[in-house]
Amino acid sequence: MRFMILVKATQDSEAGVMPEEKLIAEMAQYHEELQKAGALVDASGLQASSKGWRIKYSGDKRTFVDGPFIEAKELIAGYTIIQVKSKEEALELTRRFPNPAVDGKEGEIEIRQLFELEDFGPSEAVERFREMGVGTTK
Repeated sequence: MRFMILVKATQDSEAGVMPEEKLIAEMAQYHEELQKAGALVDASGLQASSKGWRIKYSGDKRTFVDGPFIEAKELIAGYTIIQVKSKEEALELTRRFPNPAVDGKEGEIEIRQLFELEDFGPSEAVERFREMGVGTTK
């Protein structure tokens, strides 16, 4: 089972305020623990939405919208992907996630389970993803 830990953006992260050394050290320690437990798949911070864009779809039409985006609370500042045996294990690991906000301000993470190819019925399209090595557990 894979889970994604989504670090919600804050006004500080959207303003480009870099985390202090103490927070970087706490995050490094947490991710080292995940790695030692064999649970860490990937992790990274995301640049502010001012450096990104969105693509909105309406049928075949695509509209490109440059950032920044207004509601920081709806944005993602970073992520960690873990692979575990159960939801309970994921819950236990995510309880130890450090407060991601600068200077210990209010922060929030959201945890979502990823789909595995095994969750879908057999099909040619699913096999194409399997051949690419994406969408499945190790």
